[in-house]
Amino acid sequence: MKRVVKRRRRRDPESIAGFTLIETLIATALMMAILGALATVTAQWLPNWNRGLTRVQRSEEVTLGLERIVADLAAAEVIPAHREAKGPLFDGAELSVTFVRTAIGPNAARGLEIIRLSEAPDAGNLALVRASMPFTPLPPEGSVASYLRFRDPVVLVRAPYRITFAYAGSDRTWRNSWSGANELPRMIRVTVRDAATHQTLSMSTATMVHAELAAACVASKPPSGCDKKQAPTQ
Repeated sequence: MKRVVKRRRRRDPESIAGFTLIETLIATALMMAILGALATVTAQWLPNWNRGLTRVQRSEEVTLGLERIVADLAAAEVIPAHREAKGPLFDGAELSVTFVRTAIGPNAARGLEIIRLSEAPDAGNLALVRASMPFTPLPPEGSVASYLRFRDPVVLVRAPYRITFAYAGSDRTWRNSWSGANELPRMIRVTVRDAATHQTLSMSTATMVHAELAAACVASKPPSGCDKKQAPTQ
């Protein structure tokens, strides 16, 4: 029998190298196409995700700020600025409110403090800032505002939101200001607006003021002068 010897065909080294180079080019092209598609999708999705995350963070910040505002306003007390004052130390305007409440906080001393919620500059915009100072009876001479020296400002609500206040007494009529009255307002409305569009947002709220009479009125028999109500100035 004749042996049939099969020759093994040897591939040309140049053909092997050429085929490998083609595979590399194809793989590189596919990788570039995939990366380009991912970059396109990411460029469309990532800004929307960032905007959504920013809105959520701002909404949480406003919610926490409103909770602090409502808690402060609800705890306002009937404390006169000095012995000769007929009404409580309370000055409410559309963009600010000043009142007295029991001091709170881990570093606060026992007693009363004067709180002021008002707008202040913040990084080129306006923000609602909470400032406080210990309460002591003020001198009867001069205006009350001239003796107030607030400290420890804390930003509660930042742009693009803006806070406005309104006040209602026993007649349930809302007013833009409450000053010079013999009593505290029964309710205070906290309105949240978009600073750019001035649109009222659904997170706006209102709170009841817990205190109605001063301690001196409760203790006096009869409560001389405490039943006389004076309408707040507009």
